Amino acid sequence: MAKVKNNIVTQGLSGSLGNQIVFRKDKAGRTIVAAKPTFPDNRTFNTGQLAQQEAFRQAINYARTAKSNEIYINRAQGTPMNAYNVAVADWFGQPEVLELDISGWTGQIGQTIRVKAQDDTKVVSVRVMIRENNATAIALEQGEAVQSETDGLLWTYSTTTVVSMTPGTRLDAFAQDLPGNIGGNSMELN
Repeated sequence: MAKVKNNIVTQGLSGSLGNQIVFRKDKAGRTIVAAKPTFPDNRTFNTGQLAQQEAFRQAINYARTAKSNEIYINRAQGTPMNAYNVAVADWFGQPEVLELDISGWTGQIGQTIRVKAQDDTKVVSVRVMIRENNATAIALEQGEAVQSETDGLLWTYSTTTVVSMTPGTRLDAFAQDLPGNIGGNSMELN
């Protein structure tokens, strides 16, 4: 990629030149020059392409309102992206539950389960569920974890029922980000 500085021919250009070249500026003030894309008039899309187009439509609708969110504005500072771009990227990202720590829990009431969760922007909630792993997958207990004030990745859940850790009993944790994407992790408790 060529880098041109102080070129009076391209400085400040944006738009298209004929049907051949497109000029645009990014947030960092760089001028991007590219060949104008061409598409056949009878072009058709497969189901995967149509699904991706729909996903982008949803991401754009989300970003139109979310771009004024202070979290996205702050995340974009110092990067070539703007808050709108960060919101679109966050729409496509999914939070991750990195770790489930049950070392402080023996199945009794009032004990803690610790969950480490992260997202490219922000995890807004973590839900914990303890369930039987049978055909009905009955929830024995579930609720919201509380985020640590000192470690943004750490969430703590306090148990409210006695759970006997029989074979097949499972612990699930689900993290949710700003656009509502959910990522999870689970472990068998025996």
